Formats: sequence, structure tokens, C-alpha cells
Amino acid sequence: MSIVDLAVQNLASPMVLFFALGVAAALLRSDLSVPEAAAKFLALYLMLAIGFKGGVEVSKSGLDPAMGLTIGAGILLSFAIPLAGYFFIRMTTRLGAIDAAAVAAHYGSISIVTFVAATEIVRGLGLAYEGYLIAVAAVMETPAIVAALLLARRAAPAAGDGPREGMGPLLREVATNGSIVILVGAFLIGWITGERGMSMISPFIVDPFRGILCLFLLDMGLVAGRGLRQGARELSPPLIAFGIYFPLVSASLAAALVVPLGLSVGGAALFITLAASASYIAVPAAMRLALPEANPAIYLTLSLGVTFPFNLSLGIPLYAAVAQRIAG
Repeated sequence: MSIVDLAVQNLASPMVLFFALGVAAALLRSDLSVPEAAAKFLALYLMLAIGFKGGVEVSKSGLDPAMGLTIGAGILLSFAIPLAGYFFIRMTTRLGAIDAAAVAAHYGSISIVTFVAATEIVRGLGLAYEGYLIAVAAVMETPAIVAALLLARRAAPAAGDGPREGMGPLLREVATNGSIVILVGAFLIGWITGERGMSMISPFIVDPFRGILCLFLLDMGLVAGRGLRQGARELSPPLIAFGIYFPLVSASLAAALVVPLGLSVGGAALFITLAASASYIAVPAAMRLALPEANPAIYLTLSLGVTFPFNLSLGIPLYAAVAQRIAG
């Protein structure tokens, strides 16, 4: 299947169309909304389902050196991508050092919802993938935040100008973030219970999954649309361009590791997607603590309002096509 065919198929999928509906409703100032408690439940469900499924897959295949190598590669990418992102931002935009470091952290970390959407596309193509990639996703949150703090401290070493939160408390905050806890916890439970556990709860985490994902993406569309409406004036054209081209840079770095890691075609597509995605849950919370001087209207609008829609509509089909070419 060509890149164009994949893109058309993806754009016509219910998940993407519900996201587009949410964006359109927000831009039109509709009163459509998803209650906050319901939105939290949807996010909790998705983290639980994808984590549990990944653990079950690992229980079937067992531990092997490939898992350790891929986790190590994920950590390396998560630390290196913010350094590259910071360089591109400082070279091409007028953004200050602190804001540039905060933006770079988002692009070194990952979007688990982008990952979930990619798994649906990979399954739709009939491709298998390594279950341990959910563990890779979990470990790719923190290194990007550490890299961003190092960049910020290097750029603003004077007292009071750099990060105000110590590294220890910040890392604890990230490690105990609800999305990380449920994702890793569900992964371990799936690993322990295996196929027996899957057979017990599959009516809950398999059949309703796509419908709940559509509802969640509707809410994400509403959030992204409001962010674009309120924060677009903070984004210069070079910064918007960064939100589109830099995921391709990150994807290229990940693609170079696919063959040495021995990933399957489906696994390669998901690994590339992880590298190309941008966080809008864990990292914004960390940046509020560590870099309160950074402007959320910039880093959150860019990751959620520009990069997330790009990846959801065009990026994931492109990454899947690249994976088929290099790992097929």
C-alpha cells in the first residue's frame, strides 16, 4: 500500500474524523464539551487497555535481548531528540532559551495517544508488533525532561533564572504521574496474568476500545481547537513549521535504528511513531513545576495543536510506509 493510500485511509478513519469534529466545534465556539471527569475516565481506560495488552504480548513472547536493546535505544532517543530540537528552535526562531528548552522536552518525550492511534493503524494493516514497545513508551518520558532541564540550566545558570524545582522532586513527580503509573502497572499485570487474564477481561478492553478512543479523540480535538484559538498568536510561522518538520527529523533518527534492533514491520512503525510524537500530558505538568517561566501557550499549543494533528492525519501513515520499506 502506498503512502498516499495509507494517508487517505487514515484520514477517512473514525478516529481522525472525530478529532477533526472536535477541532471544528472548538473553532466554531460550539458548546460541545466532554465533562472533565469523563475525559479522565477515557484517558484512564486507554492507558489501562494498551498497557495490559502490551504485558500480555510480552508474557507470550518472553524476555529477550531485543527488548533490552530497544528500551536502551528509546532512552537514548528520548535524551538526544530534545538536544536536536533545542538546536533547531534556537537556530530558526526567536524563542528564548527557557521556552526553547520547554518545547524541546515535549518533542523528546512521547504521546501515548499517538502511539495508541498508531497501533490501530498497524492492526488495520494486518501487521504484528512487539508487545514490549509499551515498556519502551513508558521509559521515554523522563530522559527528555532531564535533557531539557540541563539545557535550561546551561542557558540560565544564574540563581533565579533557571529551573526552580530540584531534579529529585521533579523525577518523583514524573514517575508517579497517573498516566505513567496506570500504564506501567497495567503492563505488569498483563505480563503476570498473561492470556488467562486477557480472556477474563477482553470484553472490557478489546471490544469497546475503538469507540472509547473516538470519544477521547473528540475531546482532544476540542482541547486542541481551543488551544489554537487562544494561543495561535503566540506561535510564529517558523515555530509552526518546527511542529511539522521536526517530527520527521525525530522519525528519521528512529528509522536509522530499526534494522539494527531487528524490529518487525509493525514494531518499526510504532517505534518511529514514538520518536516522532510529542507529549502533551506528562511533560506539560513537569514543565509547570520545573520551568514556570516557560509559556504554556507556546509549548502546549505547539505539541497538541500542531504536531498531534499532523501525526494523527499524515505522520502515522508516513511512518508505517517507511517501516514497510526498511523493515519489510
